[in-house]
Amino acid sequence: MSLRILLAIALATILNPLNSSMIAVALVPIHVDFRIDVGTSTWLVSAFYLTGAVAQPLMGRLADLWGARRVFLTGAAVACVVCALAPLSPSFGWLVTARALQALGTSTAFPSGMGLIRAAAGNRIPSRALAVLSVAASTSAALGPTIGGLLLAQWGWQAIFLVNVPLTVAAIGLGLRWLPAPPPADPGASGLASVDLPGVALFAATLTSILGALLALGSIESYVLLALVPVAAALLAARELRFRSPFFDLRLLLRNPAIVAVFLQFAAVTFIFYSFFFGLPIWLEQVGRYDARAAGLLVLPLTGIAIVVTPLAARLIERRGPRLPLILGSVFLVAGTLMVLLVGTGAPVLLILAAGFLLGVPNGFNNLGLQAALYASTPPERISWAAGQYQTFRYVGATLAGAVLGSVFRHGATTAGLHGMAVALAAVAAVLVVVSMFGTSSTAAGRRSRSGPPPPGASAT
Repeated sequence: MSLRILLAIALATILNPLNSSMIAVALVPIHVDFRIDVGTSTWLVSAFYLTGAVAQPLMGRLADLWGARRVFLTGAAVACVVCALAPLSPSFGWLVTARALQALGTSTAFPSGMGLIRAAAGNRIPSRALAVLSVAASTSAALGPTIGGLLLAQWGWQAIFLVNVPLTVAAIGLGLRWLPAPPPADPGASGLASVDLPGVALFAATLTSILGALLALGSIESYVLLALVPVAAALLAARELRFRSPFFDLRLLLRNPAIVAVFLQFAAVTFIFYSFFFGLPIWLEQVGRYDARAAGLLVLPLTGIAIVVTPLAARLIERRGPRLPLILGSVFLVAGTLMVLLVGTGAPVLLILAAGFLLGVPNGFNNLGLQAALYASTPPERISWAAGQYQTFRYVGATLAGAVLGSVFRHGATTAGLHGMAVALAAVAAVLVVVSMFGTSSTAAGRRSRSGPPPPGASAT
């Protein structure tokens, strides 16, 4: 695959993870400027997550229907305009709206990028291309708070929006110049009616009820939202099983359990990752008595090591398929969660760094292995939708992690709370080892990666 195509896709792909993490350092100055409490300012995070969780598969479906290049460029243009106007927001409500629209615009890059890669690479798993996107996303997410802090110190919170303008302009320019314009992956459907707007609305209702309940865990609102989940899910299933070109393709998922397995494994991996990504700094600051800068450096291996191990995972996938990287990554997860049990007051710095290293390796191995399994298991006409839905489960895992941390550290971080969480997450990681060894997703994907594309007319699964 052309390096130019990958560069154009990667430049836009970094925007969503960059903006999801960069906002963290801006919440305090924003709450001061708009005279709101800190709790209210976190709506800038929640609005981005909730919108992105729905927008990723929606933008992927539009890419399948209307063409990946068109959706890619449109999303970048929307993000450019929104980020240019966001600093002019007259009230906090307008700024939250801008964050939601920012999530909508930046959610086009990954799913439409996967569609462009599929059109260029065919059925054989392009592990190196997937590795480039994975490294780009991991790097931008890891460096987001650092970049945001530098921008904030020089130009204020407005800069974390304005920095996106030159990036999106560059992505649009490179996209217009270098990206091919393959025909829609699902040419049998066209027009606005094919988007299945009722299905989108019911999916959004189901997902936001789940995520909202997790965000408000323990409150009356959470029980109300949980009660809405089965109702919305039943209506969604009834609608999608009848519609010819459904947004949430239940028939595809029932025929192809490997895709469901990928989604659930990714949710579990991100649940473990974000539990420690958010939880360890809290423990280090409140119990370990490290300052914020030192705590950030101590958890750097948790995110930074993925940049190193992702190319190794790509080579393994090329030679052996996704199963081995998934097994190795899951074993590292078990080892890392168990090592956290050794972390306590006065723990050596090397022990904390080692735990972060072990927990960070799966961020490369499992992420890339699951992307490869998804690529191999999904029919070409649904690849962008599946890629977007894959990202939705990242938000599910992250939100679940936040809910668990809020419960475990409700009255402040404790070593007992950290260890209890580690035991529970070790059990989840152990299940991932078993699923990686015997699950359908890695097995089917491994056969596909070694055998190449199927003959004409063969099943995509």
